[in-house]
Amino acid sequence: MDTQEQIKQQVTTNPVVLYMKGSPQFPQCGFSGTAVQILKACGVKDLVAVDVLADPAIRDGIKSYSNWPTIPQLYIKGEFVGGADIMREMYQNGELQKLLTD
Repeated sequence: MDTQEQIKQQVTTNPVVLYMKGSPQFPQCGFSGTAVQILKACGVKDLVAVDVLADPAIRDGIKSYSNWPTIPQLYIKGEFVGGADIMREMYQNGELQKLLTD
């Protein structure tokens, strides 16, 4: 399975996937930490976190998969949502919570 197929399988078979630097327990950058905190505040229990630092192919591949240059990247029900800034904005106006519960 190539990297793009692997990413597609991850985002389509799990309801909430976060590509991040580090893990939810030990984020390796501030933006990844922010993303995890926002998802926790939304009550997400079944988060699949993919550490892009552990796999350079995924780190590069996710950027081309989403056509988005930065990490973290959030996917909900197979759809790309955005990075930490977009997540923060959506959380503040209630859109993220709605997306997670629909």
